[in-house]
Amino acid sequence: MPKLDKALARELYRLMLRIRLAEERVVALYPTDKIQSPIHLSIGQEAIVAGACKALGKADRAYGTYRGHGLFVAMGGGIDKMMAELYGKDTGCARGKGGSMHMVAPEIGLMGCSAIVASTIPVATGDALAAKMKREKRLTAVFFGDGGIDEGVFYESASFAALKKLPVIYVLENNGYAIHSKVRERHAKTELWRIGERLGLPGRRFDGNDVYEVHESFAKAAAEVKAGKGPILLEYATCRVYEHVGPRTDFKETYHEKNDEAKAKARDPLTVAQKALQKRGWAAPADFAAWRKAALAEIDDAVAFAEKSPFPGPERLLADNFA
Repeated sequence: MPKLDKALARELYRLMLRIRLAEERVVALYPTDKIQSPIHLSIGQEAIVAGACKALGKADRAYGTYRGHGLFVAMGGGIDKMMAELYGKDTGCARGKGGSMHMVAPEIGLMGCSAIVASTIPVATGDALAAKMKREKRLTAVFFGDGGIDEGVFYESASFAALKKLPVIYVLENNGYAIHSKVRERHAKTELWRIGERLGLPGRRFDGNDVYEVHESFAKAAAEVKAGKGPILLEYATCRVYEHVGPRTDFKETYHEKNDEAKAKARDPLTVAQKALQKRGWAAPADFAAWRKAALAEIDDAVAFAEKSPFPGPERLLADNFA
């Protein structure tokens, strides 16, 4: 385990656990049709958002993708507001207008998630430019999948950010697949963390299933970016446990490698973190049981909140717009 104090190490595990159990509840609820929005789950990828967001400062900002439930919770969003948004209720984080793919909470630094691949990359880059022009001491982190690397706006944004030495961290969550397309079939001879080097964007690659490695590597990068050294690309290798969109696993589908399921199980972020905590003597079975119980109670309350919350009325149709 990287150099962490006991309290932070335990907090990171509990954050991942809350995200995992919340999304597992979404899986259970989805067949009831109470959640009408398509869902993109981050189960198996919790370590990236948990480790990174805990290294962000209060003034820092983040942007994400349609797989944004975990990012919303990691940034400090309430599971009650997340569930209400999934239900399309007025008490949701986007007043029921965004659904699963558009988690947002500017009040805590989550500026938005988008269903359009790579679309938040140029927006986050522009936000970083604004921060530099206004001399604000903050950075912007933008999370995207390996499919985002294939979009032109990534290269345009990376080139501009490198040229202007913008305070932005590009966080590549590489789960090996863009929907059904394997990374190795799209980038046969390219290491993704090095893909921006010729544009002046340095990169690094880490284990995205080890929350402690994620936190340490991101914190180091954040310090460098805030010191004016310019943008950086951080690639975190991880596993997608559920299908691209929907509430079921898809390891039996032909596009998966035969060992994907075993690899995902062996490198489960919660298992990795639990073993690390136990090895250090920082948590016992009773702790894990208590944390799980507390998280489940929180989720029960969140679902009850969503169920009893009202749907937005017609007066909301033209409200809350930024135009």
